[in-house]
Amino acid sequence: MAQPYQLPDFYVPYPARINPHLEGARAHSKAWAYEFDMIDVPQAGKAIWDERDFDSHDYALLCAYTHPDATGPALDLVTDWYVWVFYFDDHFLELYKKTQDMAGAKAYLDRLPLFMPVEGPITQAPENPVERGLVDLWNRTVPSMSPGWRQRFIGTTEALLAESLWELTNISAGRVANPIEYVEMRRKVGGAPWSANLVEYASNAEVPVEIAGTRAMQVLSDTFSDAVHLRNDLFSYQREVETEGEVNNGVLVVERFLGCSPQEAAEVVNDILTSRLHQFENTAVAEIPPLLAENLVGPQGQLDVLNYVKGLQDWQSGGHEWHLRSSRYMNNGGKAALGGPTGIGTSAARILQSLVATAPYRIRSHTFTPFQPVGPTPLPGFYMPYSAKRSPHLDESRAHLREWAAEMGLLDGAVWDAGYLEANDLPLCAAGIHPDASPEALNLSSDWLAWGTYADDYYPIVFGRTRDLAGAKATTKRLSGLMPIEGAAATAPVTPLERSLADLWVRTAGPMTVDHRRDFKAAVDTMTQSWLWELANQAQNRIPDPVDYIEMRRRTFGSDLTMSLCRIGHGRTVPPEIYRSRPIRAMENAAADYACLLNDVFSYQKEIQFEGEFHNAVMVVQNFLGCDRDKALGLVNDLMTARMQQFEQLVAVDLPTLFTDFGLDEEVRRTLLGYAEELQNWMSGILVWHAGVDRYQEPTLLARAGEPVKKLRLLGGATGFGTSAARLPRPRHLVGASRMDGVS
Repeated sequence: MAQPYQLPDFYVPYPARINPHLEGARAHSKAWAYEFDMIDVPQAGKAIWDERDFDSHDYALLCAYTHPDATGPALDLVTDWYVWVFYFDDHFLELYKKTQDMAGAKAYLDRLPLFMPVEGPITQAPENPVERGLVDLWNRTVPSMSPGWRQRFIGTTEALLAESLWELTNISAGRVANPIEYVEMRRKVGGAPWSANLVEYASNAEVPVEIAGTRAMQVLSDTFSDAVHLRNDLFSYQREVETEGEVNNGVLVVERFLGCSPQEAAEVVNDILTSRLHQFENTAVAEIPPLLAENLVGPQGQLDVLNYVKGLQDWQSGGHEWHLRSSRYMNNGGKAALGGPTGIGTSAARILQSLVATAPYRIRSHTFTPFQPVGPTPLPGFYMPYSAKRSPHLDESRAHLREWAAEMGLLDGAVWDAGYLEANDLPLCAAGIHPDASPEALNLSSDWLAWGTYADDYYPIVFGRTRDLAGAKATTKRLSGLMPIEGAAATAPVTPLERSLADLWVRTAGPMTVDHRRDFKAAVDTMTQSWLWELANQAQNRIPDPVDYIEMRRRTFGSDLTMSLCRIGHGRTVPPEIYRSRPIRAMENAAADYACLLNDVFSYQKEIQFEGEFHNAVMVVQNFLGCDRDKALGLVNDLMTARMQQFEQLVAVDLPTLFTDFGLDEEVRRTLLGYAEELQNWMSGILVWHAGVDRYQEPTLLARAGEPVKKLRLLGGATGFGTSAARLPRPRHLVGASRMDGVS
């Protein structure tokens, strides 16, 4: 059978090595698979594997390549885990994907978490080879791992299992995902985060608990996962798409999105894979060392992290070698020739070729020229299926914001003045995204939007031009200190940025429960901390990787913050696990991406030409594809359209399914449908605001560029803030406010 495309030249920067305990793992894993009825034992009338299938797949070879330094017993156990997960995949395919038995699939998947308790023994009796194998593996693995690792491993295993329903739903509907959705969901269902957890076990290198949840460690796991999955998609396209009728494959996703040939799609997927590996390397080199220092990780913890990073690198190279040889994949019968030798021990010969081939993109990513004259952006025809609404209290809110901004000191001319406040017209945005708000609620929304926009302008002016990352970190820490969960703030507000946040926090968080206050604070912290990521990229003059950019853009835009404002008041009727469910998170992410990309289209000239900024989706696409602005602009608009269409599908199909699956009562259903409508208002209101304000218009940009930026007088101390605001009167909302309303 002819291959649908030639495999591209892969970026493989590390030599593959093989574990000396391979033969022992082969014998052990085969005996283990027989013991648990995975070979030659029919399931629902069909044998999933016979002995020839098992031998040809050679999972022991995969694990020997991906864990070259594991001990013999550790390699045996890890190999058994991979035998189990591949058996699960094929078992699920035969019994549920091919039959499209959604009800049976859900019941089957709902049982598996019963066999992975964080603490205590397994009490449920297993009923099939997947369940029996999981019981054995869990009992053999968890005694040597910490509760934190167990919790992480349970999370990645449950995602791997449960999100198989997403794949099944797509197959049933014949639906091919959009690229952003696909990368996000493939990461959950593809199993590589699960593999990253097993790297910790095999390397005897648990990630220290104090840094396990940080962005840098998450990026290592995400970039590792995306590269593993996209590589697998390139090798498995023929089997999955042409033989099995699978629609969940990255090459097919790109092929449909770009309307191109399989060969062209394969090259683009390989470019994304390479970019993710570049991101992995940049994170390991630029972000991990300061993370270890800032969190005071001891010598053993530092060594564990280094071994973990090395283990992930070994997995990439070893996994590639296995794909070249396994009969499971498209590789010319295990003899794929990629411009160099492929035999055991010769993978290092491809490293130089690999580095040379990918050098142009790496170099291009670090050679951005700021302040390029690009002219006004030709706006495409945006797909917006929802009619915009507007609050009748808009004019009152405009008057309120003028008074509030002046009182807080935001209009001192250092970052904003009264004219620029008018040009931004944030109440217009608030009136669209909260059309039914009371006058007080609309004022609060306008103030938050003004604060976030002011702060977003403030960070580049104060810290970006001076490359003062230390000052930015100190400022971000002070801002977080102004939002106490309980009691009084430990930090006294000094500058306009601080005074306005302290005022907003009292007005917003006071009526909240402690749990909601904690979530809301996290949303604000997420936004302010994401600006440090932008500053770090600027210090390196590094245009970010496309996937990392999209995921971080949600944070830099403040999506969580503004969506949290929408959710205020919902908590009494909607269980927290519903907000964490896939349909709700997917709905929020689709809406956020639409709004973020929309902002990037409108702000392209402002950022590229007038601010010397490159954190813009159009520029990221230009850099990634090496294309001009207009082609990149068209692709960004296509992504916006795809995300909006996904949002529509989620509301029309996935939300009703969620109601049924969770047995939600009428009140909760009404609340969630209302939330979906609020997100519709959020997107349509943001579009109306962008089209209606002067912030992005060339005359405003030229006038603002012609004004000298007033140098902020430095405060004594660590914050680097200006001192002009120190002479302002204490805001009336803070006078006598030592504790939040309602907080004891």
